[in-house]
Amino acid sequence: MRRIIVAITGASGVIYGVRALQLLRQVEDIETHAVISPSAFRTATDEIDMSADEIKGLADVLYNYKDIGAAVSSGSFRTAGMLIAPCSVKTLSGIANCYNDELIVRAADVCLKERRRVVLLFRETPLHAGHIALMDQATRNGAIVMPPVPAFYSKPASIDEMVTQTVGRALDLFDIHLPMVKRWKDGPGSPGQH
Repeated sequence: MRRIIVAITGASGVIYGVRALQLLRQVEDIETHAVISPSAFRTATDEIDMSADEIKGLADVLYNYKDIGAAVSSGSFRTAGMLIAPCSVKTLSGIANCYNDELIVRAADVCLKERRRVVLLFRETPLHAGHIALMDQATRNGAIVMPPVPAFYSKPASIDEMVTQTVGRALDLFDIHLPMVKRWKDGPGSPGQH
């Protein structure tokens, strides 16, 4: 059983983290460990039609946002890494500057020090120089910054399809390959084939 940490922050785009947990429930050998900030629950009330309890119920294991003594706060607790979807500016700043004041940043810092994959679906636009500097520093620390930019070659018919494609591509970075992800030139009739 592989463990993956999924964190959801209060940035717009809570659906990305929710969709990651929904998709990972379909993968038999994956166990999800979730950390969800209070701001994420607040944002969810404006963005998606799910209650806090429904969101919490998607994870195999759920940790309190302030519990810096949780299992995922230790390098000895083995995981495949961490997906932060969406990633707020505050969380990006904490990761870039190793400021571990809550569990999301602490778990990410642990993954980075253990050389495990950390993928940040950084959700902010437009960007100022401070945002770009933070993305640079987080990348230097070992994180992968992946703004959730839609892939139009997949010809999405809905926002739901765009979200699923983006999350699927993020999970590809953990070697979790989902059948619903449309791939460039992946056979006859696929995008890019003539």
